[in-house]
Amino acid sequence: MPTVADSALKVPYSRIRELAEAAMKMEGVLKLYFGESNIPTPEYIKRAAARALEEGYTFYTENAGLPGLRQDLADYYRRLQGVELDPLSEIVVTASGVQALHVGIRCVLDPGDEALVLTPAWPNASAIIQMSHAAPVEIPHPLRNGRYGIDFDALQAAVTPRTRLLVYTSPSNPLGWVATEEEQERLLEFARRHDLWLLADEVYDRLYYRGPQLRVPAPSILRKATRDDAVMVAQSFSKTYCMTGWRIGWLVARRDVGQKAAQLNEFIVSHAPSFGQRAAQIALAFGEEELRQMLVRLKENRDFCLAALRQISGVTVPSPDGAFYLFPKIDGLTDSFTFCWRLLEETKVGIAPGVAFGAGGEGSVRICYAAEREILEPAMERLARFLSRASLIFS
Repeated sequence: MPTVADSALKVPYSRIRELAEAAMKMEGVLKLYFGESNIPTPEYIKRAAARALEEGYTFYTENAGLPGLRQDLADYYRRLQGVELDPLSEIVVTASGVQALHVGIRCVLDPGDEALVLTPAWPNASAIIQMSHAAPVEIPHPLRNGRYGIDFDALQAAVTPRTRLLVYTSPSNPLGWVATEEEQERLLEFARRHDLWLLADEVYDRLYYRGPQLRVPAPSILRKATRDDAVMVAQSFSKTYCMTGWRIGWLVARRDVGQKAAQLNEFIVSHAPSFGQRAAQIALAFGEEELRQMLVRLKENRDFCLAALRQISGVTVPSPDGAFYLFPKIDGLTDSFTFCWRLLEETKVGIAPGVAFGAGGEGSVRICYAAEREILEPAMERLARFLSRASLIFS
């Protein structure tokens, strides 16, 4: 009897989704496990989508996306990052950020190749590498002096003749870590020296708190790279514009990969939804004030949750510079999935287990602080009470 392909069976089930689906069957759960704000898509974007439908944006577009949207994205990079891009060959609109990762990875990996992945990280990149019949090699971010960093010695030791790609996320999901300019330069130099592709997941670049003012994006690796560097950036409208359900993203890549990625779109989704692309243009044009308001609220939420967690004995939590997650490390915790399952069952607080984010994640949990304060306050109180007796639960 035919069976499911071994290559598909090797792709692990998401431990985040496993826990979340159990939580969805329960009532009254304080949901902090998914990576999304509970703010709905702003009205001006929804109205733009409705207008786009009325105006006939219901047909096929170019595989690479609407030319107008790609031009707007090029203008966006020029304005915010000081980077010049060719909208026709170096920007490809995709059906979500994860699809940007997918086409980018598929463009540069062959079966049997290896890819270095800085972790803890959102597990999708490692899963896509496996789906490409290649092998992810996870290199944990070390925590030193209250900040996550990059272990370049471990990266060097992991390189083999089959290594073709290095993937990292900045701002990081789940760490909130943001690569410094020095770290970006070293990553780029490392990729050049070993003849590797460098893929940066920059989906959270606008959720950044260390700039001279809110709304200043985290610096992109594109600022350091030349047009000939083997560099790709995966991006999305999901987090910045509260458009998680819309599935609109983009890939920035060197011209040869950009053209091939557009072609691969044809065999995966054809293109992102036409009316969603048009709404994305409006988000770029008019979204800055909504973004500023969201960032003010997120920073307040971050500071509240940090203060609450740092009052709990046995919890270590670095202050994140970006994204909307905290990744507290809990002394003595060796099974974060069971911890989160028991927390959900007993307190109806839903958070994500650190083990779900790959090497270096076990012993921690991820908390998404993009919820309202009415959810965060009782969630922090219940988590503190649960942790006060955790040694009894897991002894």
